[in-house]
Amino acid sequence: MRKICLSLLTAFPALVFAQNNNAPSSYDIHDIKITGYLQTQFQKAQTPGISSFSGGDFGENSDNRFMIRRGRLKVDRVDTYSSIVFQLDATQNGVQLMDAFLQLNHPDYKAYRFTAGVFNRPFGYAIAYSSGYRDFPERPRVYQTLMPRERDIGGMITINPVKQLHFLTADFAVVNGAGLFARDYDSRKDMVGNLHFQFDSLAAKKINVAFGGSIYKGTVRNNTDTYYKASAAGFLKNTAEENKGANLKRDYFGANVQLEYTHSLGKSGLKAEYVAGVQPGIAASSGVKGPEASTSFSTQPQTDLYLRNFSGYYIWFTQQILKSRFSALLAYDVYDPNTDVSEGQIGVADNTTAGDIRFATLGYGFTYLFNTRVKLTVYNEQVKNGPTALEKYEDDIRDNVFTMRLQYRW
Repeated sequence: MRKICLSLLTAFPALVFAQNNNAPSSYDIHDIKITGYLQTQFQKAQTPGISSFSGGDFGENSDNRFMIRRGRLKVDRVDTYSSIVFQLDATQNGVQLMDAFLQLNHPDYKAYRFTAGVFNRPFGYAIAYSSGYRDFPERPRVYQTLMPRERDIGGMITINPVKQLHFLTADFAVVNGAGLFARDYDSRKDMVGNLHFQFDSLAAKKINVAFGGSIYKGTVRNNTDTYYKASAAGFLKNTAEENKGANLKRDYFGANVQLEYTHSLGKSGLKAEYVAGVQPGIAASSGVKGPEASTSFSTQPQTDLYLRNFSGYYIWFTQQILKSRFSALLAYDVYDPNTDVSEGQIGVADNTTAGDIRFATLGYGFTYLFNTRVKLTVYNEQVKNGPTALEKYEDDIRDNVFTMRLQYRW
């Protein structure tokens, strides 16, 4: 155990960079370096064919599966004035591009860095935090809905003062807005801003504190002459010829905090984020599942848009058990795609559909570190939704998921 702790402490500077997906494995000058991780897992769902944010939907007739959740291969290189990162994801679904960006910097202006290409949108904490280091199996539902696959294509400026304000990092990005696997479908670009404050080694090096705020200002093009706006009475219909081709706002605001405390029983960690704003979506239907209705678009939506005021948050708690290789996990995750209507109004209020249902997830489990490279995660998620007036959604859907995952990182 002492050898493991010593190895982790020695590697700490490298880990700080590696945990951020928008960075090479290290900013020390080096030639080509290859890193990555593999996550293989078994999952059991409560019901066959459920929609799930734990690795994707289950097959129509399947309630359990083996899968490669992530198979990442990252190649990076760093020199005096630039760095480049290229990352692939290989799973049973094929090989996909994840990251492809270059960064420019100057030794005389170390506080500034410019990034261009495919990178994680700099919003909040969980988006850019690497899945290879995260204890919890997946990112929260709110982020999987607003920013599926996390990445986008564009340019970003990062400011990290090296002297008096070394605890501050500021990011500003301009991106297509269509996400990782899409070409932009309109002429508008989206803007993302993030401020992050980090204070390490407080209280005799026992406490680490970080917090931040983010903003996302974007639009979605409306392809028809009608759109719907949420209200307490349901959705209000707006029809006018000038609505066709109009860009409807897509605005998010977020705040986050991370706390870490090292004590006699081990290390305790608390991470939380809250996000709210306006999300353009569509109506759920026989061909569009409820969660899909409020998911951000990667192609031009062809049907009427629904503007929903949303909110979401998550709380993650980890506790190392008696300074052992075991850590206990506890999480609570909420996403409400339409804060203007209650669950009892869905199906009764005008034009409300399954796309307006609020979901809450309680997760719990543990991790075990075999060594610095191999980790076992055992995790169960209890997903709850309130009763509505919609057919098939009168009661809580049976969509809990159990996951057992083995990860190797190099």
